[in-house]
Parts: sequence; structure tokens; C-alpha cells
Amino acid sequence: MLRLRHARVIDPASGHDGVADVWVDNGCIAAVGRAPRGAGKAREIDLAGQVLCPGFADPGSHLREPGYEHKATIASEARAAAAGGFTTVCCTPDTQPVLDNPSVIEHITQRAVAAGAAQVVCLGALTVGLNGEVLSEMHALKAAGCVGVTNLGRAIKDTAVLKHALAYAASAELTVFLHPEDYWLARQGNMHEGAVSTRLGVPGIPHAAEVIAVHRDLTLIGETGARAHFCRLSAADSVKPIADARRRGLAVTADVDLGHLCFTVDDIGAFDANFHVRPPLRDARDRTALRKAVKAGQIDIIGAYHEPHDLDAKAAPFGLTDPGVSTYDCFLPGLLALVADGVFDLPTAIAAVSTAPHRLLGQPGGTLEVGAPADLCVFDPAARWEVTPTSLASAGKNTPHLGQTLTGRVTLTLVGGRIVFQR
Repeated sequence: MLRLRHARVIDPASGHDGVADVWVDNGCIAAVGRAPRGAGKAREIDLAGQVLCPGFADPGSHLREPGYEHKATIASEARAAAAGGFTTVCCTPDTQPVLDNPSVIEHITQRAVAAGAAQVVCLGALTVGLNGEVLSEMHALKAAGCVGVTNLGRAIKDTAVLKHALAYAASAELTVFLHPEDYWLARQGNMHEGAVSTRLGVPGIPHAAEVIAVHRDLTLIGETGARAHFCRLSAADSVKPIADARRRGLAVTADVDLGHLCFTVDDIGAFDANFHVRPPLRDARDRTALRKAVKAGQIDIIGAYHEPHDLDAKAAPFGLTDPGVSTYDCFLPGLLALVADGVFDLPTAIAAVSTAPHRLLGQPGGTLEVGAPADLCVFDPAARWEVTPTSLASAGKNTPHLGQTLTGRVTLTLVGGRIVFQR
């Protein structure tokens, strides 16, 4: 038995927030507070001054393997995830071969288990090869363990194909993870359309590209009865139609990635490729609206959307670089900075990065209730550290925080009661 002592224990699922001991036995939470019956002698770790909460979960991590091992591997990123407080991450299907058949799922699962770090679950491809034309065998993907299906940002240009895909996913009782973006409005863009894109001479992506897609997708969801999750919202005007749809009874949820809560298009500066993301960073009005939506519960989840890249991928002119940020290492400090700025309180933040994504993925965890898996994150909210390539656990060093000193660092991560990371 393991006794984790004197931490501030935050469990949004039960509403608990206070200093207490947490007892772990046989991979599960045995008690919070008073010792469980028959506790006997326990190994103890003193966590005074630190915060203990359910482990984080990410709804869309690009783990790169198989096919892109020059960027990262499942083992390297599962370990990096654990170092960032993540106990469960969801592997996206943009591998090579694409995750559209059970054999690829089996490979990823085996590699993740061998890594012995964060747990990895899989999103299957909505269409074969992510080409947006032929539907994947979703029932087979579900049987192999997929927790949902997605076409990522790969456009399904034919609306009839998208409708059939949603209907088929509904028949398989799989959640469809949608990245709303109108292909024709966004296909040539590389940043938010506005004053900054005009000044820099970079083709822009307007708000309308996302908002139009949200309305289209909600209409099709209503017709097919699909369960859907909107990923990486970036535009203020996307929030209300999704909230309205939920009030009408549609089975829809939504998330925002942390970067869109922290940064705006103005942070791109002089073509900093580490701010090249998709969807693009937008303006201050959008950021403010997204922050308010998280606080109000209109956006359920704050995602990491980890995308590690090799150095060459970010070494070209802005529009020719690969979009994406390596986020695991700096995720917690970014989250705590929002709390310090009063955007929302710490329990709300933890609910959005742990309780809600576990529920979306249908995974146990995200709670400290007795009997729940002991998937835990412990962090020191006052620890300061410098971001350098060597201080990052991920194989991807593509973060806009390089050279900065950040506050907040994970010190201990448990998965199934087993310590998978300790600083």
C-alpha cells in the first residue's frame, strides 16, 4: 500500500479540495483522508506544498509512430506525457500506415504497453487512408479498441460522404471527433485572416472557415443522431451554436487546445514557426470568448494536442513549415498561468484536463473516488524551471516557450498505482 501525504487534493468529480492523504492499494484509490480498514504498514511519500489530482488525459496526441519515427516514437512520447502529468493520451490516426485497420491499433497498443508510461488509446480513421472518400470499417475498429473515429483536419469535401460517415459511426456507437474547417475557405491559408496576415503577406484563414463547418456538421449530426465531439475550437462564433445544439438535446461536446487560450495571432511576431498551428491562432476577441466558454462549461475540455516535430519541419519559411506544437512539457505551466490570471479556478482547470476528457474517451479515471484507478498527477505549483531543449522530455522541441522560465512542474505521475514518472 502507498500513502501520499499532506498534498492539496483536488478531485472535481467529488468536489473535494483540501489537504488530505491519499491511499493507494492494488492499483486503485483505497481512501482519501482517513486510512482504509486494514491499512497496515504503507510506503509513504510526503507531498507537502504540492497538488495531487487525477491524471490528465489528452483527446488528440500525434505520437508519430508508425511511419514518422524521425519526429518521435510511441515510447518517447508516452514517457513525455507521463512527465507532463498525463496518464492517458489518445493517439491520432495520421500514422503511416493510417490507423484504419485493426493491425495498426494492435501495433500501437503493444508499443505503448512496452513503454510502461502513460496509457495510449486510439482514434480510428473515419475514412480509409483519411482520404475522405471511402468509409472505414468502423465496427472492426471499435472491436479492436478504438474509442472514437476522426478524419482530423483532412477535408471530406463531399457532404454526402460526411453524412454517411456520421450515420455509420452512430450505428457503431462511436464518437466522431470533428475538426471543423471549410476546405475551400481554408485550403491556401496559414494563419488567421486579418491585419497580421496582411502585414506579413501570409495567406489567411477566416473565422468563417470554422463557423460554417460547425453549422454544417451540427445539421448533419441532428439528421443522423451521431455522437460528436468538436475539436480545437478557435473562433468566438463557434461557441454559441454548439451550446444551443446541446440545449436541443444533441449529443455534442467540444474542446479548445491550450495554445488558443494562451496566445493570439499577434504573438507570431516575425514569422515564429512555433506559432504555426492549425486551426490558426486568432485575435484577442476569440481568445476571450474561448476562455469564458471554458469557465461557463460551454467548452468541456482543454486539450494538449501534442504535435512533436523534428527540427527541419520548423526550419522553413512560415507558410512552408509543418503546423503544430510539442505541448506535453509546458502544458501544466500554461494551465497554471491561466489560473493565476483569474481566467478560471484550479478545480475548473483540472476538470477540463482530466475529468471531462476521461468521460469523452469512455475511460476509467479522472476521479479520486474509492475503487477508481490510481491514475494520478502530482505537481509543485511554485517550482520554476527554464525551458531548454535538454529540459524537454518530448522528442519534439518545437515549443514557443524555449528560453523562458516557467512556473509549475509535475513531480510524480502514477498509472494504475505504479509510479511511471518521478522528478
